This record gives sequence, C-alpha cells and structure tokens, in this order.
Amino acid sequence: MKSYEVNILEFAYEDMRFGKSFYEQQSDNLGKYFINSILIDIESLSFYGGIHMKCYGLYRLLAKRFPYAIYYDKKEDIVIVYAILDLRSNPQTNKEKLLDRV
Repeated sequence: MKSYEVNILEFAYEDMRFGKSFYEQQSDNLGKYFINSILIDIESLSFYGGIHMKCYGLYRLLAKRFPYAIYYDKKEDIVIVYAILDLRSNPQTNKEKLLDRV
C-alpha cells in the first residue's frame, strides 16, 4: 500500500486552534479531544489521500467526530492540508477562505 507524506499548512493549524478554543468553552478537555480527533483524521490521509470527493478544487475529508471538513490536495507523494473548517459556518465564507489559501 502506498503512503503519503502529510503536510499541514499554518492556516490549517490556525483553524485547529480556533476549533479547540471553541470546544474548550463548551466543556473542559473537549478542545483537547477535538485536536486529537482531527489529527487522527489527518493521519489517515497518509494512506487514503486522494480518495475523497473534491469540493472547490480540493479534496474534502469529513471529520469523524466533529462537524468539520479537512480540505487538502495531493501532489505526487505529498498530501497538503489547506484548511480545517466548521461545516456549520456560512458556506460562502468557507469557500472564500479556501480560495484565498490555494
């Protein structure tokens, strides 16, 4: 089975920090659980990168435990994570964020 190197851009780290902050306000340690869950989803891209549906020109992996989408692209043996966005947000806002980052 082929594996890919996974790179997470700074924008995506910012998205994770924002999500962590939101969930920490909801309940203690929920932000930490959010980060761990998202990182596990991202880690799966090392094997499954490129199999997901494309949205706005990027592949979109739906997070398993939270209403978030992980937007990435695959170039040869590298998966690049561009954004981790809340699916409850305005779709137009998410689209603009993605187009600014690509």
